[in-house]
Amino acid sequence: MQDCGTNKQRNAAMDLLITDTTIVTGDAQHRILDRAAIALRGGRILAIGETAALEAAHPDMPRMPGRGLAVFPGFINAHTHTALTILRATVEDWDGNAVYGYMSPVSYEMSAEERAVMVQLGCLEAIRSGCTTLVEPFRHVPSYGDAMVATGLRLWLSENAADINTLNIRRGDYTVDPAFGQVFLDRTVEMVERYHNTQGGRVQCQIAAHAPDNCSPAMLRSLMELSAKYGLTRTVHLAQSMEEVRAVRAMHDATPAGYLAREGFLGPDLVGAHWTFCTPEDIKLLAAHGTQMAHCPANSSRRGPHTALLGLIRDAGVNIALGTDNMTEDMFHAFKLGSIIHRGGRGRAKEGGVDPQPWQVLEMATRNGARSVGAEAEIGSLEVGKKADLTILDLNTPSLRPIINLVGSVVHYGHPGCVHSVVVDGEFLMRDRRVLTLDEDALMAEAQRVTQRVWERMLAKNPDIPPPPGGLRWLDI
Repeated sequence: MQDCGTNKQRNAAMDLLITDTTIVTGDAQHRILDRAAIALRGGRILAIGETAALEAAHPDMPRMPGRGLAVFPGFINAHTHTALTILRATVEDWDGNAVYGYMSPVSYEMSAEERAVMVQLGCLEAIRSGCTTLVEPFRHVPSYGDAMVATGLRLWLSENAADINTLNIRRGDYTVDPAFGQVFLDRTVEMVERYHNTQGGRVQCQIAAHAPDNCSPAMLRSLMELSAKYGLTRTVHLAQSMEEVRAVRAMHDATPAGYLAREGFLGPDLVGAHWTFCTPEDIKLLAAHGTQMAHCPANSSRRGPHTALLGLIRDAGVNIALGTDNMTEDMFHAFKLGSIIHRGGRGRAKEGGVDPQPWQVLEMATRNGARSVGAEAEIGSLEVGKKADLTILDLNTPSLRPIINLVGSVVHYGHPGCVHSVVVDGEFLMRDRRVLTLDEDALMAEAQRVTQRVWERMLAKNPDIPPPPGGLRWLDI
């Protein structure tokens, strides 16, 4: 694991002029500029325009030839849990409650060092998938925050607070435990005071309620107080399972959305992830409060197409950002499945057109993602003055050729192998397919060892947790 320290500043951002390239601005006009140039200085976008003009204006600026490349706004993963790479290819094929049956137990079973290894594996995949920003709500964040910071990614971190013991819910125990909840509140304060607005603003924090079925009204109030105290946006998992819906109904005589509304928790500064089992009435309620959505179409469809009422959600004007959730950081996967699932959000594609179009799907991972964390003025599009967060794709890739509609090709047929370079705050995290902030081979080998140790410990300590479908088949690699 590579650790640069929590508050240690990275090297000063480079000056760079990328010339003779295709620039997908992602701005309000959806402009795509060919044979253009983009100049970076001080971690921000200094200029965008014709190559000849920018070369003349900046004759001494270091240059990167961009012919055959396309520069996009950095992809924003609006909801993920990087440590859960440790569950990859296990819970996807299990028919139980993955949240409380596997995800919560494994998060506690990992040591701080083991979590740090697994989150860096997730960050490595994110970089290779073109991500520049991760929104990471999980638990034990102070134990692994340094490891994520060291990767150079832009981060929004939050501690998934709960005062109903998530280790007991798989046994049907929903008893409120204030002492259990206080640990999360204390960790939230530690996280915010340690990480918020550090690394020159590259690392930010949010306030997170884990989910309506494990947060009492008292916990929700405490989290809202912390949000007000520190001026932070908020996030929550929302209606992600029928078990959650039934539990909230039994405890609070409301749907998850209705319960949060009654407790004053909804609002434009809140992003709800999933909305899988929200009713039409819930959607109206959430939209009326300006609540935003983090949609994770790929992970949420492992048992069949995502059942969220996406047509109604989009019609209600909800801001929808795109995330990957558990076990993967591949935003191209989310593009493909998201496009298909959204088009079926009203039962079938609208007659006379296909909705959403590729540029709208891309926008979910750029402008909409930036808006979801209150950062649309800084990231999410390539415009002069904004942060220099870039995803650079290699157009000389068979899956992207022939190029007729570039954004359509990327949304429908792009994959991590198309990613050439990734820039955050004007610094390369990956350049010409070489990751610069992590030792890939050593990290992947250590992640394999960690995964085997943790799974074997967890199953030995918890005989009620079944082995994953197909069992544990370790390869000697």
